[in-house]
Amino acid sequence: MNDLKYIMPHLKRYIPAYIFGILLLMVIDTLQLVTPLIIGNFTDTLMSGNLTADKIPFYMFAVVGIAVLVAVGRFGWRMTIITTSKKLEYSLRNQIFEHLEKLPLNYYNHHKTGDLMAHCTNDVNSVRMAFGPGVVMFIDAMFMGVMTIFLMITRVNLNLTLLAILPLPLIAFFIIALGKHIQNLFKGVQEAFSDLTDNVQEAFSGIRIIKSFVMEKKTLDHFNEKSRENFDANMNLVKLFGFVQPLVGFIATTSTLISLVYGGTLVIDQVITIGEFVTFITYVGMLTWPVMALGFVYNMIQRGQVSLRRINVILETEPEIADANHLLDLYPFVPTIDVKNLTFTYPGAEEPVLKNIHFSVQRGETVAIIGKTGSGKTTLMNLLLKLYNVDDGTIFYNNKDLNDLPIKALRDQIGYVPQDNFLFSKSIAYNIGFANETLEDDQIRSAAEVSQIHEEIMTFSEAYNTELGERGVNMSGGQKQRVSIARALYKKPPIVMLDDSLSAVDTKTEESILGHLKEELAGTTTLIVAHRISTIKDADQIIVLDQGEIVERGTHETLMTLDGIYKDMYTKQLLEEKIAKES
Repeated sequence: MNDLKYIMPHLKRYIPAYIFGILLLMVIDTLQLVTPLIIGNFTDTLMSGNLTADKIPFYMFAVVGIAVLVAVGRFGWRMTIITTSKKLEYSLRNQIFEHLEKLPLNYYNHHKTGDLMAHCTNDVNSVRMAFGPGVVMFIDAMFMGVMTIFLMITRVNLNLTLLAILPLPLIAFFIIALGKHIQNLFKGVQEAFSDLTDNVQEAFSGIRIIKSFVMEKKTLDHFNEKSRENFDANMNLVKLFGFVQPLVGFIATTSTLISLVYGGTLVIDQVITIGEFVTFITYVGMLTWPVMALGFVYNMIQRGQVSLRRINVILETEPEIADANHLLDLYPFVPTIDVKNLTFTYPGAEEPVLKNIHFSVQRGETVAIIGKTGSGKTTLMNLLLKLYNVDDGTIFYNNKDLNDLPIKALRDQIGYVPQDNFLFSKSIAYNIGFANETLEDDQIRSAAEVSQIHEEIMTFSEAYNTELGERGVNMSGGQKQRVSIARALYKKPPIVMLDDSLSAVDTKTEESILGHLKEELAGTTTLIVAHRISTIKDADQIIVLDQGEIVERGTHETLMTLDGIYKDMYTKQLLEEKIAKES
């Protein structure tokens, strides 16, 4: 029952449809059980010489009429139960995706994309099969099996029935005995599929690197290895069912053989009529399907149970980021930031990345954060965005503790430009206006002009309507950076955070962008992470990080007088620029 914890709310929603479909299925099964009785009665009437020409149309219409009703009814219950299982699949997949969106960045650092994709596709489909065709076959098999045996006993002969069904419990024994082995094999199949999916996703994402290093053969060999593992895992399961299903068929055939031998003897001894014998043989044939169906059902339930447990592992993962459980009046929002004695250690790490960080940003100020690679600049930006948990009383917005602010309400106030400049496989206009419900052409163009990307966008075949490749592959690094900047500007937030967002553009373009940004962001609270000092030397306050600690702070002029890390970095960068110009 614990396995059904997360899927039960979805099942309850669709119970009325399930009940209607199951009742309709049982009615149709009852109709199917009438046909052998009609055929048996027809046979006895024929053998007794009482069959007349006027009776033949009655038997014909009865058989055809039942067949038509069965066909219509089958369509009805299939559309009801199978459609309901599809809706269940739809709801469950949405729940998984919604939950994955709530999980922190750290979760994705330890879980492969391909594996998560497999959970949302293969595992969800296995659950649907268990609650769709699995439910149908289970109800069909149980109802048909019980009713068929009941009619065989009441309408034909008890002893013949008991002998005929004697071999059938062997089927249940074999299926139950192999149940745990089936579960383990199917779990292996799902894991192999996850590995294969992850391998394909990673290869396609890194196709440029693969081609650049001429590693196609090595990558293909690795793919073939994963594909072989997936093949072997599936074949292990296929071999098992290749053994079980013929075995089930053989046992069912044994029942038919017993019926023919002992039933024929009863006909000769005039214990039963030929019509009853024909009815009984027909019922034995119908009984074969329910018994075999139980094997299929057990297979589906085992698969569904394995997949449901894999899904539950995701849904049981609690979001590490604590969201405020009450609404807080953020308006009017004053874009001020205070960081007090902030120390942060990544989950699972031993050493803190940031130590005793403290600074303030007033409304409309531009604060720059600079330092060597690995000094904690991006980590600080992530904490300000509440992408990781921080201690109470360490970060404040508008004099309110970060942990008291609803995540959505906070992030709505911030325009963020990350280092990786991720773009979606949609139009350029969509990417720029991503944070807004509606796309305003004039505002999109204005944001693009400020970020100095408008003219280059106009060179694309469909300008702003140009569809980008995966992760914006048909744009250069500098173009992606500027589209990311335009995306943040289009949002028109009171706070803008730029995380090393001009590293891929040349110095001339950088100066032009900074000039436009200074005008556009006038009155906006701005935080800039940078490596090039030319990007941030006009900031109101510059913070220098080294090994997770603030070692210097002040304006450009102040820091140049300290003869410390900042001055050393600036001197080296000036020298590099001079050498670059002379070369």
